[in-house]
Amino acid sequence: MHKKPHLPTKLCATCGKPFAWRKKWEKVWDKVRYCSERCRRSKSGKPV
Repeated sequence: MHKKPHLPTKLCATCGKPFAWRKKWEKVWDKVRYCSERCRRSKSGKPV
């Protein structure tokens, strides 16, 4: 049984929304800064 409420979270550098750890980010979690590809492309730098 998965315990999703206990996953680590971060705030997106673009939109400021929280996002949770994903299996595909397992090895690069320290480098992940954006919640989505759309936010990564826009990279405004200032959370709304």
